[in-house]
Amino acid sequence: MSQPDPDLFDKVVNLSKRRGFVFQSAEIYGGFRSTYDYGPIGVLLLRNVKDQWWRSMVQERHDVVGLDAAIMAPPKVFEASGHLENFSDPLVDCKSCNERFREDQLEDPSICPSCGATDSFTEARAFNLMFLTHAGPVEGAGHEVYLRPETAQGIFTNFMNVLNTSRKKPPFGIAQIGKSFRNEITPGNFVFRTREFEQMEMEFFVPPDQADQWYEYWCKERLDWYTGLGIAPELLRMRPHDADELSHYSSGTSDIEFLFPWGWGELEGVANRGNYDLTQHAEHSGERIEYFDQQANEHYLPHVIEPAAGATRSMMAFLMASYDEETVNDDTRIVLRLDPRLAPFKVAVLPLSKKDTLTPLAHEVFDMVKGRWMSDYDETQNIGKRYRRQDEIGTPLCVTVDFDSLDDRAVTVRDRDTMEQDRVSLDQLIDYLAERLG
Repeated sequence: MSQPDPDLFDKVVNLSKRRGFVFQSAEIYGGFRSTYDYGPIGVLLLRNVKDQWWRSMVQERHDVVGLDAAIMAPPKVFEASGHLENFSDPLVDCKSCNERFREDQLEDPSICPSCGATDSFTEARAFNLMFLTHAGPVEGAGHEVYLRPETAQGIFTNFMNVLNTSRKKPPFGIAQIGKSFRNEITPGNFVFRTREFEQMEMEFFVPPDQADQWYEYWCKERLDWYTGLGIAPELLRMRPHDADELSHYSSGTSDIEFLFPWGWGELEGVANRGNYDLTQHAEHSGERIEYFDQQANEHYLPHVIEPAAGATRSMMAFLMASYDEETVNDDTRIVLRLDPRLAPFKVAVLPLSKKDTLTPLAHEVFDMVKGRWMSDYDETQNIGKRYRRQDEIGTPLCVTVDFDSLDDRAVTVRDRDTMEQDRVSLDQLIDYLAERLG
């Protein structure tokens, strides 16, 4: 398999800043490390990634419902989940240069990668990755709350609420998209590893004897989602965890990984979690958490299959997978060949000139398309440069209003990938665009 372009990372980062996908947070104050803001184009792409996940996981299924749980939670939740005790990284400090490292990520645990000192590390100590804050006006142990490190626990604590109100029964799932927070020691690689990020998680509750078959089902289903939205199969792999990688409660976990310029990186994990989570919350809360199977006349704790994806990581993978360069008339044309469902703008309306004679008709065309598709309107610079801008942000179709349009009530539609153009009458435009955009 050919490796990705080694310069791809820098090219995508530069494009992200230049075209308004991602900005460094608080940049005017020197930036805030590992924190990013999503600009006018990036917020649309990220939203489309989440919308496509929600569509496939909730809208198009009868056995999955949605939830939006709180970001903050009391310590008891994370005591039950094991995060307070186990959610930590082993840290060491170099006594020569005072740099701090994760012990498990050192190439040589006896040599400092910063200053080269030998045997200069302190003893490893656990560093919990959760963010602690306080609720209310008084600080103290009684007012401590944590920002969630994953969205899953809000699903588990609401299991009985959803079960009793949704009229679902196992096998069924609860899906959620939301922010999570981890105090990563070594964030990096742009938006791949950050302390604030967005997750797309679903907990699928199944009868215990069906867990293995549903685990295999969701592994395939989730891998197919990425290829179905345009990522080439050779850029993806499903990597089962080795026995020593598995969480103590997991009977099987597989990561869907993408071939980034620096190597394989996880986009999503699919885990067979058993009944660990519901058992823990039942014991720690003292509440009865179980499902009553009327046909079998028995109570049981469902097992859980968890597909958990990173929204921001997925967006980054789609950006890198779609980035392309080609030579056109001795110039380099940059194109994001995004699936139209992910493209920030589906249609761009471009009057050939800023002259007042074209503006009313161009606005009429924009009004025709804006209610149906997320659309852009641009009348600045020459038409060639505007085409290039739309290519760089992945807009599938550009609609050009020219002076002939005033007479024939037709426009020119340009295809992003082929640059071919069709003349389309305005009374046929909506049907034409709908067919091209799927």
